[in-house]
Amino acid sequence: MTYELPPLPYDYKALEPYISSGTLEFHHDKHHAAYVTNYNKLVQDAGLAEHPIEEVIKVSFKDPSKAGIFNNGAQAWNHTFYWSSMKPGGGGTPTGPLADKINADFGSFDKFKEEFKAAGATQFGSGWAWLVLDNGTLKVTKTLNAENPIAQGQTPLLTMDVWEHAYYLDYQNKRPDYIATFLDNLINWEFATANFTAA
Repeated sequence: MTYELPPLPYDYKALEPYISSGTLEFHHDKHHAAYVTNYNKLVQDAGLAEHPIEEVIKVSFKDPSKAGIFNNGAQAWNHTFYWSSMKPGGGGTPTGPLADKINADFGSFDKFKEEFKAAGATQFGSGWAWLVLDNGTLKVTKTLNAENPIAQGQTPLLTMDVWEHAYYLDYQNKRPDYIATFLDNLINWEFATANFTAA
């Protein structure tokens, strides 16, 4: 069972001017593709190729001897999730049950935005900011390098990549500008709502 590199759910130019086609081509076709290629080779060698990637992520996270499998598998999965966490004409505010849950668990949508911005801005080095469901409660978390909520037993609803290759061509060292743009213009709240409903 080879894990396939999924195509982007939109055209390379679809997120402009917020994320350039050059960034998406480089990020998806080089970085994401390399994680998928490396993951498939490593799981084949380890006899894990027949297992779903989510299962391999959970198993390999707990086994230091499988760090390469975890890093490449989790990054392959994280990127697929990240592409779906954005959409052309995204941003704004969620509606329905997810909006109600955000208000209940964070106090307000503005408080959620504040926490999400802080998670992305204070993740030292490479990593991710997430909105997750953890034992019935919405939380904002951040993870280092390839780590993700699946490995922590949480349900991810959306993510923002804060590795430099996600934003450096467009924003240089201004990560806070990228984060604000992600929230205001890119977040796919329908995707997050679907994940919340399915949890």
